[in-house]
Amino acid sequence: MTGQLQTFDFYQIDAFTDRVFAGNPAAVVVLDQWLDDTTLAAIAAEHNLSETAFVVPGDDAHELRWFTPACEVELCGHGTLASAFVLLECLDGFTAPLRFDTHFAGALGVSQADDMLWLDFPMRAATPCGDDPLVSSGELDAALGASATAWLKASNYLAVFDSAAEVHALAPDMRALARHSKDSNLGFIVTAPADAGADHDFVSRYFAPGHGVDEDPVTGSAHCTLAPFWGARLGQTEVVGRQISARGGRVVCRLAGERVHLGGQAARYAQGQFFLPADRDTR
Repeated sequence: MTGQLQTFDFYQIDAFTDRVFAGNPAAVVVLDQWLDDTTLAAIAAEHNLSETAFVVPGDDAHELRWFTPACEVELCGHGTLASAFVLLECLDGFTAPLRFDTHFAGALGVSQADDMLWLDFPMRAATPCGDDPLVSSGELDAALGASATAWLKASNYLAVFDSAAEVHALAPDMRALARHSKDSNLGFIVTAPADAGADHDFVSRYFAPGHGVDEDPVTGSAHCTLAPFWGARLGQTEVVGRQISARGGRVVCRLAGERVHLGGQAARYAQGQFFLPADRDTR
């Protein structure tokens, strides 16, 4: 016999793209109230996407958290974009602008303009790594399988290369990156200028095997670091990034003081329900 079950709605949204099968897929679960952390982590592991976002809507602001299959994360761009898309496009009663309250990143805003959703995120400008032993020893270059022209650090490492082709060709040693990530609790952004004539200013990839994600398809939060780096290098307040993962995605970045506004589109791939025992053991 099956015991009493609780039913939950979820959506799978492809973020930073205008079509399905591209961008970064996120699961979005809309809750009436918070479940315990063990259950949230188990749901994220079951979805097995780079992030599952959990939203508890409120009157003036909506509480938001994000989990990879392995851990909770402090900031997630595509999960926020996907959550805003669900509230605005899949459910009734919500209008832009939206405000999300988060555990670690404070208040995040989402507005709607120019046929895009715009995330209002904190800037995370990178500084040179200096005497960081993982950089000075060459261990990070060895883990990436190529030597970067510069290493910087913010909430992630940032490795700079001379060409998009070099970034595209990288085949990192994920075990080594995971080991270094556990030492530092940082992921790894790699970037280079775009090819001449491209419709974007720079390219990037993002690796976080220590957090359960070998390569993230499109990483909004990484652009909180990429935007000020390329804005300063190019002398522009608006730059466009292309994350050249297998799925790929486009992020428009506007610098606004100590904030970065990230613009992108999204597409609904799936929606459905999952079921949890009402009397589940959460120990």
